[in-house]
Amino acid sequence: MTTQSIRWFWFSSPATFYPLAGTVAWIAGVLAAALTVAGLYVGFVVAPTDATQGEAYRIIYIHVPAAWMSMFLYVVMAFWSAVGLAMNARLSFILARAIAPTGALFTFIALWTGSLWGKPTWGTWWVWDARLTSELILLFLYAGYIALVSAIDDTRRADRAGALLAIVGSVNVPIIYFSVIWWNTLHQGASVSVTAAPKMASVMLLAMLLMTLAFWAYAFAVIFVRTRAIALERDNHAAWATDAVARAPVRQGASS
Repeated sequence: MTTQSIRWFWFSSPATFYPLAGTVAWIAGVLAAALTVAGLYVGFVVAPTDATQGEAYRIIYIHVPAAWMSMFLYVVMAFWSAVGLAMNARLSFILARAIAPTGALFTFIALWTGSLWGKPTWGTWWVWDARLTSELILLFLYAGYIALVSAIDDTRRADRAGALLAIVGSVNVPIIYFSVIWWNTLHQGASVSVTAAPKMASVMLLAMLLMTLAFWAYAFAVIFVRTRAIALERDNHAAWATDAVARAPVRQGASS
């Protein structure tokens, strides 16, 4: 192995990950804004009115990507929690903590927009449907994780306790995804699948994909910003953190 080999674990330290996260967060934030504008324009202006549900169907351009992100982010949170437990990696625990609030936000948005969609479609704001109930449990898992790690003063104990909760709670994700198959529910099946042709017009699919990419970019932006904040808070006496704080006013003054 030569000295030119890629150092795969170079960014596993908060000190080396901090500047990378700042760059990625800035780029992702710009992409999120652009993709959101494009997705909303295609979904709410260009896409045709649905023959069955009318204009109410347009909520899917927010509801479906938010539901996807709520499940995906929980899996990622559980993954980094497992890595943290297995390798005792501080950055893994930091990433898990940074993901939780954004995952909870997407879960809330999915439930809220689902209720808005359910009223004209089902005639009620809420039913104890298998998918809705399991998605609500996901919100409770996010909230429980956030509350648990915040309630324990010792950082290491809090990280490990939260990691165990995140890993155990991950069993709820496949229940959410397969609930419409396993049980007879009111919730419709998947409109987009990797194994079947899309059940919607191409312009509708484009709007869905644009909003999904927008939510992805937003998640990267806010999670990496939060990761930087947590890393600074934990290493507030470290030399790299002191240097990062000292440089921040200079950068802000230069940009203004």
